[in-house]
Amino acid sequence: MLVDFNTLPETSKIWIYQANRSFSDVELEEIKEKLKIFISNWAAHGTDLQAGFEIKYKRFIILAVDQGVQAATGCSVDSSVHFIQQLEKEYNVDLMDKMNVSYKQGEYVAYKTLTDFRKMAKDKAVSKKTIVFNNLVTNIAEFNENWEVPASESWHNRFLK
Repeated sequence: MLVDFNTLPETSKIWIYQANRSFSDVELEEIKEKLKIFISNWAAHGTDLQAGFEIKYKRFIILAVDQGVQAATGCSVDSSVHFIQQLEKEYNVDLMDKMNVSYKQGEYVAYKTLTDFRKMAKDKAVSKKTIVFNNLVTNIAEFNENWEVPASESWHNRFLK
C-alpha cells in the first residue's frame, strides 16, 4: 500500500539508490508514476507492504517500508531490486553501483567514483567539511539525522587526512 513517505515511522527500513546523473523533469514525473504503481502492488508473502518513496535532488530514489506493519522479505526486496534495474535500463542510468560517492558543491550535487573521490581528498579538493551523502543509513531516523553529513561524520572520513 502506497503511503506518504513523510507519514512512515522513523523505524521504517529504507533503501537508497543513487543515480550517476540528475533526472530531467520529464523523467522524474515518469519515474514517480512508475514508483506509485510499483509500491501500490508491492507485497511480502501476499500481504501488502506499507511503503512510500521520495526522490531527492533529482538523483536519489529512496524506498521505505514500515516493518512494524509487514516486514519486507527476500522476495519482496528482490522485486524492488528488479524494479530499480528496469529503471536503469529504461533511463540509461546507473542506480545500483555502491562504489560511487555523491557530495555537495554548494547547491550542486556532484558524483564521482570512489577512486576519484579518494584522489580529490588526497589533493584537498574535498575536505572534512564537504557534505556527503551516506547511503548506508538503514531507516528513516538515520536518514533524517545522518544522510547529509560532513565527510568527517561519515564513512568517507577514512579518505580525509
